[in-house]
Amino acid sequence: MSRQISFTKIEKELLPEYRQKIGSAESTEDVKKFFVYIVMELLNRAYDDKILFEYNDICLTPAKSPHYYINTNVTSSDDFASVWENSDLSHIVLRFTDTAMNHYAHISQNPAKTEAKIRN
Repeated sequence: MSRQISFTKIEKELLPEYRQKIGSAESTEDVKKFFVYIVMELLNRAYDDKILFEYNDICLTPAKSPHYYINTNVTSSDDFASVWENSDLSHIVLRFTDTAMNHYAHISQNPAKTEAKIRN
């Protein structure tokens, strides 16, 4: 049996800033951008820079479940798989995804309110 690694400490450190940024997002593009930055930070810290995640390696995919994508060039590496499969990272990324998708849906359903915020 392999040892389970936990990254909830990193999640708890990132969560307040993430909630603040997601809550202040004025467009669906802002939500996507804040999601990518927080997941990139999470993964870079979790992998201790053994794998360097860049902005283009991660994206929020509202139209397709599980609503996030990590570049297959990264996920196909043994270094990625060993940590991903033996830790809580996938669950943490899903929690960040759920938060982003909730706000994404809220903004998508209220475009007039978002447009008014942008104009002011």
